[in-house]
Amino acid sequence: MKKGKVFLVGAGPGDIGLITVRGLEAIKLAEVILYDRLANPKLLEFAPLDCELIYCGKLPHCHALRQDKINDLLVEKALEGKIVVRLKGGDPSVFGRVGEEAAALAEHDISFEIVPGITSGIAAPLYAGIPVTHREYGGSFAIVTAHDKSKEGKPSIDWEGLVNGIDTISFYMGVANLPFICESLIKHGKPSSTPVILVQWGTFGRQKILEGTLETIVQKAQFEKFENPAITLIGDIVSIRGKLNWFEKKPLFGRQILLARTGTEISEIAKELTEQGADVIEFPKWKKVSAPVDMTVMRNIHMYEKILFTSPESVTDFFTTLAEQEIDIRNVKAKLFGGSTKSTRELKKRGFVVDVADKMTDCKKLLIVGDDQLQKHNTEYTAQYGVHDLFITSFKQIDEQFIPILQRMLDEAALDTVVFPSSAAVQAFVEQAPVYGITAERMLRNLKIVCMGKKTWAAAETFGLNPDDMPENPTRQALIECLQKTFISTRL
Repeated sequence: MKKGKVFLVGAGPGDIGLITVRGLEAIKLAEVILYDRLANPKLLEFAPLDCELIYCGKLPHCHALRQDKINDLLVEKALEGKIVVRLKGGDPSVFGRVGEEAAALAEHDISFEIVPGITSGIAAPLYAGIPVTHREYGGSFAIVTAHDKSKEGKPSIDWEGLVNGIDTISFYMGVANLPFICESLIKHGKPSSTPVILVQWGTFGRQKILEGTLETIVQKAQFEKFENPAITLIGDIVSIRGKLNWFEKKPLFGRQILLARTGTEISEIAKELTEQGADVIEFPKWKKVSAPVDMTVMRNIHMYEKILFTSPESVTDFFTTLAEQEIDIRNVKAKLFGGSTKSTRELKKRGFVVDVADKMTDCKKLLIVGDDQLQKHNTEYTAQYGVHDLFITSFKQIDEQFIPILQRMLDEAALDTVVFPSSAAVQAFVEQAPVYGITAERMLRNLKIVCMGKKTWAAAETFGLNPDDMPENPTRQALIECLQKTFISTRL
């Protein structure tokens, strides 16, 4: 059998926008991905639907997979002829043990490629408003591990050389050994007044900052119960943070939002909330399986006077099916309607003049297009629209591979808000929460509930939820303004 290929990919520091183009290309090609705890799990959504996902995460004193087992798996999967991605947080060559993994592959004559990533020791300070070099504050910069393989785990470093030769020092995962680091630097001549900053979960919306000096930072970190993953940056350059602190000024910085999900793609709402500085977890994670094509409908497509699309995905799937079946789009004589704002928008992108479903009057010769939920709600459609036909484009299922992934994401998050973009999202959320080992009521405890419209609000109340707020109109901008208003007291 032909050997596969392995991509050893740096996932960047957390913000998924910081992955390299080459790294994202590798993910999209992957048949197997072995990923670390510090690689943002959202990147896995760009992998093919049938890609095998293997967690290799490491917590202090707890290893999901030991390094030798990871090496063996890379070799094993590649020898099966598969395209394998080893997805590592930051840059794979900076304390990422990529040398050991590459050596194991080379030993078995397996083709591999190392894809650099943006390392957190540079990115996290930048997201905290601190460049690691500056003509006035420091022309030298060092990346240093804060622990080693010794029994005590304390790094064996040329402290004197570090103090006398380097202006700015970035320690990786330095919280546990912070007392030892500060003591050693002061002991070898670094002024105790030297500025220090800790950046936890750098480049994420949950990014947390703690400032001090070599003399004060240990006590502050203990008081705040500061934990890894964190970068410890030491040097006079830390003092310019106040002028350059850009990330934390985003409108929704620090907000951790659960966005109820009905589709299989990353939503535009999630992208916009993330762009505004929030940490967003979309829940649950669906996968789409194509439905068999109903050729009776396809052959008679010219006979329909109206076609109602229930989701933006149904629009894409319908016109893809037309193309695949070599049916001329000019055979579609019907007036097109969108069952939601997003569906309408997707139709308009394709150049159609379209109305929303609420404007439908005479519903003769109607075709309703959507996923398998059409069958579940067919009685409701009949009551609302009368006689009609259904065209099911796909079946939507919970993606079981993402169940443990989402569970870990929820465990690590400190959520403060849930956003329901539609009434269907409310129902999906309530019904699917138990799949993840938790009830909707427990998941929403102490969270602000924001609904995108009156119908969504009513659906939330029907399921026993108590909504807190609603934007003035169902747009992304109005939602952002609503969230800003909701959180203004916490930002003061």
